[in-house]
Amino acid sequence: MSIKKQVKKIMCSISPELVSKYLFRSMLGQHLDLRKPQGLNAKITWLKLNTYRDNPLVTRCSDKYAVRNYVSECGFTEILNELYGVWEDVENICWDALPQSFVLKCNHGCGYNILCPEKELADREKIIAKLKKWMEDDYWAVFAELQYRTIPKRIICEKYLGDSLIDYKFYCFNGKPLYVLTCIGRIDGKHSHESGYDDPKFYFLDKEWRICPLTRDSINCSSDFSIPRPDNLDRMWEISEKLCMPFPFVRVDLYDVNGRVIFGELTFTPSAGLDTGRLLETDVLFGNCLLLAE
Repeated sequence: MSIKKQVKKIMCSISPELVSKYLFRSMLGQHLDLRKPQGLNAKITWLKLNTYRDNPLVTRCSDKYAVRNYVSECGFTEILNELYGVWEDVENICWDALPQSFVLKCNHGCGYNILCPEKELADREKIIAKLKKWMEDDYWAVFAELQYRTIPKRIICEKYLGDSLIDYKFYCFNGKPLYVLTCIGRIDGKHSHESGYDDPKFYFLDKEWRICPLTRDSINCSSDFSIPRPDNLDRMWEISEKLCMPFPFVRVDLYDVNGRVIFGELTFTPSAGLDTGRLLETDVLFGNCLLLAE
């Protein structure tokens, strides 16, 4: 671990509040008032330092592996993606036993995903090196997201669902999903020309599947633009409402794959409460939707 990472980890352990205030100022250019937080970024930061700090259920549901049990307990075992394996050490992965396509993930943070659509073409040494690096990361200390701190680190392997998926991210406030964010044209964080879009575009929609002017893409789209309504939309709203029930705020990520709803993850602190791309008006609106405990 580099000296810089060691110092950051120590600072996050001693005063995550101070680190969060510094990050809020340096990344958003704003003062963070933790006594009276306003806006979604500020309120998510408050949650990660208070309600979600050392919260066993939030930590469990932030774990990409352990959350599967929570989803099952809520009655939705059928939406879990097929699981091929779980390992605590990269060296224990039995590569020959894996199917021809799969996805590898580390469970203790975000962005730790490797898509393998064709095993024969995958650079195994490069994948192993990347997984080893990720397993050494203390993800929680990057942006003081304390809910990740005590997660036992694991590597999981799931079924590969395709590279042109549309994900549906349900923004849930005080036990109710209010908006769903769709990203069109993204492949593992990259754009897809095959999808018919030149670059990834983001749209918030309400329960009636109306596009809301809450992102730049929504504001700039033509009046006759529309997004195909997924067949399982009502089912996804129902699932999101059940999964989000215990939490002040959570984002429920789902997929609609060939007529079947597939669970993605639960995200409690999107962008660590430091979303620089969210419109100010949207941040204020969402902040007003989220009521924090006194």
